[in-house]
Amino acid sequence: MVCRVSATLAPSPVRRTPPSTAPRRRTRVLALPEARWALASTVAFLIAFPLDLAGASAWLYGPLYVVAYAAGGWEPALEGLRALREKSLDVDLLMIVAALGAAAIGQVLDGALLIVIFATSGALEALATARTADSVRGLLDLAPTTATRLSPDGTEETVPTDRLAVGDTVLVRPGERIGADGRVLDGESEADQATITGEPLPVPKAPGDEVFAGTLNGNGALRVRVERDPADSVIARIVGLVEEASRTKAPTQLFIEKVEQRYAVGVVVATLAVFGIPLTFGEDLTEALLRAMTFMIVASPCAVVLATMPPLLSAIANAGRHGVLVKSAVAMERLGEVDVAALDKTGTLTEGTPEVTAVRPLPGSGLDEDGLLALAAAAEHPSEHPLARAVVAAAGARGLRPAAAEEFVATPGRGVRATVEGAVVTVGRPGEHGARDGEVLDGDVTGGYLVGPQDSGGTTVLVARDGVAVGLLTLTDRVRHDASAAVAGLTAVTGTAPVLLTGDNPRTAARVAADTGITDVRAGLLPQDKVTAVRELQGGEGRKVLFVGDGVNDAPALAAAHSGVAMGRAGSDLALETADAVVVRDELVAIPAVVRLSRAARRLVVQNLVIAGVCIAVLVVWDLVGHLPLPLGVAGHEGSTVIVGLNGLRLLRESAWRRAVG
Repeated sequence: MVCRVSATLAPSPVRRTPPSTAPRRRTRVLALPEARWALASTVAFLIAFPLDLAGASAWLYGPLYVVAYAAGGWEPALEGLRALREKSLDVDLLMIVAALGAAAIGQVLDGALLIVIFATSGALEALATARTADSVRGLLDLAPTTATRLSPDGTEETVPTDRLAVGDTVLVRPGERIGADGRVLDGESEADQATITGEPLPVPKAPGDEVFAGTLNGNGALRVRVERDPADSVIARIVGLVEEASRTKAPTQLFIEKVEQRYAVGVVVATLAVFGIPLTFGEDLTEALLRAMTFMIVASPCAVVLATMPPLLSAIANAGRHGVLVKSAVAMERLGEVDVAALDKTGTLTEGTPEVTAVRPLPGSGLDEDGLLALAAAAEHPSEHPLARAVVAAAGARGLRPAAAEEFVATPGRGVRATVEGAVVTVGRPGEHGARDGEVLDGDVTGGYLVGPQDSGGTTVLVARDGVAVGLLTLTDRVRHDASAAVAGLTAVTGTAPVLLTGDNPRTAARVAADTGITDVRAGLLPQDKVTAVRELQGGEGRKVLFVGDGVNDAPALAAAHSGVAMGRAGSDLALETADAVVVRDELVAIPAVVRLSRAARRLVVQNLVIAGVCIAVLVVWDLVGHLPLPLGVAGHEGSTVIVGLNGLRLLRESAWRRAVG
């Protein structure tokens, strides 16, 4: 209820499909038992109240008051008794005792009002928690729901992916998402593994290669043997992280709960003193008991207990709606403390979508840059491979119209071949389709394409005509469209320009830094070097570093930083597990926004504590020094609790995110 804030956001089982954005799912208010009981209590009170004021028979309104007491008070009473059995005094129980005490001395209406407001506050808290869970739940729709399982006799059966077992064989058709982690038994294709491994380009798959659940199959059909239980896949681990994180509490909340027990005992002792001392000096029993009940109500720290979690949970929910999964209230609170950002390059500042950055005709080819690009685009035009799309797009950007291609053949992991204006044109790895290795630059063949050492971080492909190499095209990861805005936003929110920490060579790092507005570049770093750099930033100047990365090599730095954020779509499973937050939609501008949202939540926590403290102090002094009517005490205490709760829920609004984005 209102004085026992729950941070449980564990989502219920949901249908998992791979939408492009997280769907909006909102729990209906009356689907919450707390809301239904609060409504029943309120309705009974609203019917009884006018009958009571009109002087009707107590047999008419009395049972309605009983319903109001029972509907709104049974749950906190039960929880309070359970806590008492464990030798812990719950402040919820103080509210119930105060309401029953008021009824015992004839203040039935006042006690019923306390119960109604108390139950309504509890329903508001439950709604805030449910709406937070709604937002987080939509982020879990990352894996397919069903898979095609093959029986030993070759028949097909569509089964839920959670029913797959190690050893099963599944058929993955072109364009389908792979339903389980496993190994290819038969077939050749390519898989988009950006969500799992962070590789920006589709990876060729052949018998013996490993595949991952949730990744997207290319143009070929695969038979895959399941090698890992669906519950152990990376997608399942993300779900587990959400459920575990939802049970965490912020340091401020933990401190309040630590003090709450002692404070509650103090309230009981003070209440006995407020009752006993005036009684010994001859005050009327009813008056003394009424004053004591009022004191117990107004001194209870319900608003203080409710001050912390609603703002943080609301911030988590709002961030979740916009594609940022903050794993816990602790993480949300810590994000607002950062004062410098460090960013990885590949998969973080770059988006993994290749673009042509260099066109180099070879001597003797008789082609200029436009001629080479047009020739390559003609051969690549029928292909759906990302590199092919990049080549065709580059030709279109130059206004080139590639010739028609005939006899097109695409070989997964090797490249394409087509007849263009009577000549056989190949684009892809060297040594294939008649191209000779000696006619290309030195380099390694990785993922089916030549990567020249002078272009580390990019991909170089060979273009050959009738078996003779005529040129090279270099493609590099495209810098994210919002990278510059994100860098500027982080500079504004932390007061310090971000630092680029990358394992790439200085030349590539400098290019990306120049495109995004970063001046402090540290390149050629191994994972341990990134950790050292993060620790230097934090230790040397006492800063609190926010590190943003995506790969396995970023995990140590994510763990070493004060706060770590992983890029969700291209993030490795290790990075996702290590980070405090995950940018599911890979929108970099969401990172400075969530930092601002965290700071807004921290400000609301302070506001709530001030509101709660002032209200308690004023009402307690009023009751001790003057005469505070019980209804006014109830209204003041529960009113401050409702105000604090609603103040925390302000961060659920869409306008809160728009302000954070700036």
